[in-house]
Amino acid sequence: MQGLWAVSAALVLAGAGLTGASVPSGAAMPGMGATASASACSTAWGSGVKTAAQAGVVPLRNVTVSRGACFDRMVFDVTGVSGKVGYHVGYVETFHQDGSGDPIPVRGGAILQIFVSAPSYDPVTLQPTYAGRAGKPLPGVNVAGYKTFRDTRFGASFEGQTQVGLGVRARLPFRVLQTRDKVIVDVAHTW
Repeated sequence: MQGLWAVSAALVLAGAGLTGASVPSGAAMPGMGATASASACSTAWGSGVKTAAQAGVVPLRNVTVSRGACFDRMVFDVTGVSGKVGYHVGYVETFHQDGSGDPIPVRGGAILQIFVSAPSYDPVTLQPTYAGRAGKPLPGVNVAGYKTFRDTRFGASFEGQTQVGLGVRARLPFRVLQTRDKVIVDVAHTW
């Protein structure tokens, strides 16, 4: 009888871990299902610099944000890329515009500087593909009410890469992923 009770308890606990917390509706989370288990709230990502080499240059099309159960997410849309998109992401004390070196204020307890190897213009025609303006919030991006994100600032599109400053609540763990034509930056809600 005790063995049956132990098996039943294990099944209940396993089921609880499978249901987890749901991702808010309308928050498209590439690479995530409709639920996240408690183990998905890992903080093993660390807060050190993350980089990847690029395979080609395709322009940036859009930047969006969404919220998950364990992290806030920023997605860089590089539609048309067929290989790896380069990036360099890390915390900085002050956000300086790439090229000019001018400081750009970013609200939050910490600043995550993001470089994506995708210019905000078409390299052939030089026509803009993303409407970011130096020192201004990212167009169409609203982080009000987010658990971790506090502010966004466009830095520059210089020498084939786009620079963004992301103000976060504190120096929290983050990860960078690429899913097809998206570069994804997730910042954990907690350590």
